[in-house]
Amino acid sequence: MQDLKINWYFHHFSELTLGQLYDLLAERQRVFIIEQTCLFPDIDGLDQKSWHLLGYSKLEDGSQLVAYSRILPAGLSFAEASIGRIITSKRARGTGAGIELMEESIRHLEKMWGKVPIKIGAQEYLIKFYRKFGFEIVDEPYVEDGIPHVHMLRQGGGL
Repeated sequence: MQDLKINWYFHHFSELTLGQLYDLLAERQRVFIIEQTCLFPDIDGLDQKSWHLLGYSKLEDGSQLVAYSRILPAGLSFAEASIGRIITSKRARGTGAGIELMEESIRHLEKMWGKVPIKIGAQEYLIKFYRKFGFEIVDEPYVEDGIPHVHMLRQGGGL
């Protein structure tokens, strides 16, 4: 599959349109709850305090949300700033959309708060992927919603 042309939109929760909110909640449900069969409260009370990065691409059936992440300030999910709910849609996998999503997420986070440490909760099978962006494992593996995870940290100051 070839690279997608992605248009990025970055908004605080209070700035999201109803359409964007619907799209991000629907895609999170498709990926986390349906694909990964994780029954968990996706709407966790943190969305309203977070920024949201949405990547749309024009596909054969119109513009679709193909990549998304939630960016949280330090002290909300972890002591450090964090990036979570990182997803690429099935249609966008293998196109480079995930790489572009992480680059854009880090860029927007650093634009707001500078080159601060960033912590993520990563599924174990994605460790190698996140290492490409300077993230390193900082504790023992744990199981969340039946899926092995690790916490990873990217030190402030970049790569």
